[in-house]
Amino acid sequence: MTRTNIPPQLEEIIDDFQALSEPDRLQLLLEFSRELPPLPDRLADHPEMLEQVVECQTPLFLNVELDEDPERTVHLFFSAPPEAPTTRGFASVLAEGLEGLAADEVLAVPDDVADRLGLSQAITPLRMRGMSAMLARIKRKVTDASVAA
Repeated sequence: MTRTNIPPQLEEIIDDFQALSEPDRLQLLLEFSRELPPLPDRLADHPEMLEQVVECQTPLFLNVELDEDPERTVHLFFSAPPEAPTTRGFASVLAEGLEGLAADEVLAVPDDVADRLGLSQAITPLRMRGMSAMLARIKRKVTDASVAA
């Protein structure tokens, strides 16, 4: 499997998943779900600043911010209910794997990150599509913010 355009922090997460058996991969995803950072007050108090990823079975909302620096550093914020560990887990993977990267690095990430985690046999195709939709939405928001700048 080629690793082109996968930033080191995301590659490390993918490697962690790939090193495990499928049941253990699910356990790792659950661990990630518990590590999803809470929204900062400025977003938690203003849900209208979050965008829903409607392709997800569970209500998942995100906000993507880009710094004004030359790299257009990306910051990700997610909101998903605690009773949705799969959705929260993948959001946490993206938060940890993409946070602080340059916009160009985020846009270059392969669209099949969810597949690379090795969960496709353990998670329903509908949930896998939701995971892919999260990354697609992040990329669209990064593109929109870059064009607007």
